[in-house]
Amino acid sequence: MPRRAETEHRYEKLTWPEINDAVELGKVCIVPCGAVEQHGPHLPLDVDLICPTQIALGAGRAVPDKTLVLPVVAYGYTGHVMDFPGTINNDFEHFMQHVLDITRSLAYHGFKKIILLNGHGSNMPNLDLVARRTCLETDAECVLIGWWKLLTVDKEFMPRWRQSKFPGGCAHACELETSLYLYLDGDNVRQDQIRNGTISFNEENSPFNYVDLFEQGPGTVVSWTSSYSETGVLGEPELATAEKGRQAYDESVKQLAEFIRWFHGRPKDQRRERHRQPPTMPMPWRQLSHES
Repeated sequence: MPRRAETEHRYEKLTWPEINDAVELGKVCIVPCGAVEQHGPHLPLDVDLICPTQIALGAGRAVPDKTLVLPVVAYGYTGHVMDFPGTINNDFEHFMQHVLDITRSLAYHGFKKIILLNGHGSNMPNLDLVARRTCLETDAECVLIGWWKLLTVDKEFMPRWRQSKFPGGCAHACELETSLYLYLDGDNVRQDQIRNGTISFNEENSPFNYVDLFEQGPGTVVSWTSSYSETGVLGEPELATAEKGRQAYDESVKQLAEFIRWFHGRPKDQRRERHRQPPTMPMPWRQLSHES
């Protein structure tokens, strides 16, 4: 009879002895990271929680012997959206330290492969630093993936899937997020409130200053959301359908599962000392792992 840890992909459903089993299996831990944030008049505040969590769980079901999905980190960095009621901001230093505490805990218990699966765009620079610090300050490897980036692995998927304009049609509460939410929890979409929304600075047609989920200009000004959006909708949700959401979900889960299979078996990068004379002091930042 297989051990429970071989078939259970939900971290919190294991007991502590079963966690020991999961460590022995070399399971990859996925930490979904999101935000409680406005998504226009038609989508609930939990979009950035539901999307990465459900994609992570889908991948966990696909490769349960290699995956553990942790409970979602619910509060992210959203200060720029505070003009819209309901948004909850987590100070960026608190947010990064919170996620770093999670990755350090996982590394301490013996998990050496960690994925931060992000659902909120403005978490990306913060989580990138968390992933880097985890790699340098523990003996675990940690990578950051924005779930929407999984749709770019197959170079043919987005060109045939996307109907909205570029840039801006897929940005926030848009064709993509609305489609996925229609598929995952359609009863909670206020379909009579779905309206496209304009990103005012995109209308300037500057080659430097524009935004989209899949690319932004090389000199994009990231300021208060209320300064460039009337409704909080950035893009074209009127093009969204539940069927397109199913396609995006299936593709994201498939690619995440493929990444887990690859990451699970990939040998750890080995640090190599290049100093001619051994350093005479500790590394000049906090380091929790033993020197490799």
